[in-house]
Amino acid sequence: MLKKILAIVAMLYAVASFAAVDVNKATAAELDGLKGIGPGISSRIVDERKKGDFKDWNDFIGRVKGVGEKNAATFSSEGMTVNGAPFNGAAAAPAAKTSQKKADAKPASAAPTAAAPTAATAAPAAAGDAKADAKAKKAVDKAAKADAKKKKADDAKAAKAAKAAKADAAKPAASAAKN
Repeated sequence: MLKKILAIVAMLYAVASFAAVDVNKATAAELDGLKGIGPGISSRIVDERKKGDFKDWNDFIGRVKGVGEKNAATFSSEGMTVNGAPFNGAAAAPAAKTSQKKADAKPASAAPTAAAPTAATAAPAAAGDAKADAKAKKAVDKAAKADAKKKKADDAKAAKAAKAAKADAAKPAASAAKN
């Protein structure tokens, strides 16, 4: 009989340790206990929760800095829920806003690149297809990186040319000073 009671208590303890942690009810220590959440993120979660409970995963991802879809999926697999719901990967709204902001941030004079998202990739994203949105975001990021790299190379080239021009201008003055 004692063995059965101990077995039941052990099973209850095991179930309790795998219980879901609701982000709207958990303490900072409980959030800290989840894999991938450290003291920094748990404190940001608690601070944002003071402003109001999280409505859903989109709200959570949008309000907590440093948490994206990938982190949300990790947290959910570790047992975190928002209002009792696990993350289902359909949090396309914040990612769509991010990719739109990056597209808007590109200079108007920049020519469109082949990696820029087209209407064909934007349509599935609008329909809530998180994979297509992530792919479009990746393409925009890649194009932005390529543009930044090109700008950096152009700036370095201009600086080198300016330095050479300055050196050329100094040569006649130096030779005149010798004479």
